[in-house]
Amino acid sequence: MSASSTIPARSAAQAPDVGPTEELPRLERRLGRAVGQAVADFGMIAAGDRVLVALSGGKDSATLLELLLRLQRRAPVPFTLEAVNLDPGYADYQPEVVRRFAESHGVRIHLLRAPVEQLVAEKLAPGQAACPLCSRIRRGAFYTLARREGFTKLALGHHLDDLLETLLINLFYAGTLRAMAPALEPKDGPPTVIRPLCYALERDIAAYARARQLPIIPCASPHCAATDRRRQVIKRLLTSLEAEHPDLKLRMRKALTNVQPATLLDPALLRLARDAGLPTAAQHGEDEP
Repeated sequence: MSASSTIPARSAAQAPDVGPTEELPRLERRLGRAVGQAVADFGMIAAGDRVLVALSGGKDSATLLELLLRLQRRAPVPFTLEAVNLDPGYADYQPEVVRRFAESHGVRIHLLRAPVEQLVAEKLAPGQAACPLCSRIRRGAFYTLARREGFTKLALGHHLDDLLETLLINLFYAGTLRAMAPALEPKDGPPTVIRPLCYALERDIAAYARARQLPIIPCASPHCAATDRRRQVIKRLLTSLEAEHPDLKLRMRKALTNVQPATLLDPALLRLARDAGLPTAAQHGEDEP
């Protein structure tokens, strides 16, 4: 790639303004608490774990690496951190920016390359969103590296907004109540996928990335025009609801920790609830809040 064709790495200050800019220490404390609580609640990291952080060049994964490094310094158990980046072969993608970011933090980074553009072009159906397919290709490469190198955990940068949007997409379009697992153990063994940002709001991450001036690079995919229309619908819906209910996403997060299976329509889940001695529908009180 010639110097003239290089897209300058955007600083986080140029990222979309999705949240208020706050004093950096306050953001660090809030995000640090969110990550620490998630790690503790779901047992994401144990003594001796080798954690591989997937770095894409976006604000979420860059913030995740910094927060995990902060956690590592004060955690009661020892664990190691390394990073991985996959160059998809897009003409304007800049893996060297990601490499420099990791190395500036003293983190070893594994640089992979795969013909993602070609694979997506071959498999993408007309009107289909490219991002989910691209993510699966990347994830497969990360799994392969993690298993070969003996990593026990693969840390991804999905945040609370991602979980809530996925929940509503599945509810509205797929007919299932399902979000993203905060910690997912594959059937065929390690690495366990962990999402330490699952309690963190995207607006806080964006504000942190701006305040820290993290080096954010564009995806550079020529398929980005094929966006996930369903996710865009859900984003607009949540944005419109937040205008009247600013704490909406935090209430939705609470709902994900306060499931009442006896009030749902899944007979198998109801039987499990009864076997576990969970409250019945009558004990929950009124049907509406």
